[in-house]
Amino acid sequence: MATVNKLKQAFDLFDKANEQDPNKETYQGKTYAKEVLYAMRMTKKLNSFAPNASETLKLTARCQHICRWEIPRGSYEMNRTGYLKWRQDLKKYHAKKASEILTAVGYDQNTIEKVAFLLEKKQLKKNEETQTLEDVICLVFLEYYFEPFAKKYSEEKLIDILQKTWRKMSKEGQDAALKLPLSKSSLELVGKALS
Repeated sequence: MATVNKLKQAFDLFDKANEQDPNKETYQGKTYAKEVLYAMRMTKKLNSFAPNASETLKLTARCQHICRWEIPRGSYEMNRTGYLKWRQDLKKYHAKKASEILTAVGYDQNTIEKVAFLLEKKQLKKNEETQTLEDVICLVFLEYYFEPFAKKYSEEKLIDILQKTWRKMSKEGQDAALKLPLSKSSLELVGKALS
């Protein structure tokens, strides 16, 4: 029972940290701090995609973007090198913030290190939990964020992004993606990306 309480406590603290996000998003008539809503979506998707996920994976999904706004994309060069550096720095930052919270809640060092390992996306395609996390990230992106994202880019760029997303996913993740409630235009782009 203690572990359930710890999990809830960690979720509450992750959400409390993310409530400081100045970026807001309205969903189904309610306004959320953007990263709180993202964290809730990650938990919901993990629960449906991998209902038997470990506690470590549940923790990681909930804090995947913790305090992301504190390292804005605009503070790096607006090119591929800048983008990759930003992503690497974010992973380390998320791992540091999550570790501080998990330590405060009383998680053991082994769990804290596993969460950091997963947040840094180590051994993608080799580690089952890293792969499950990546599948959930891709599914959340496709279901909730691809549509608004698609309005900003050319079809060619979107097809390239979809192909890269697809390559990161497992067969199970890809199968789940094809069952998402996507719009007609998004489904057409997915079809072009996969052909």
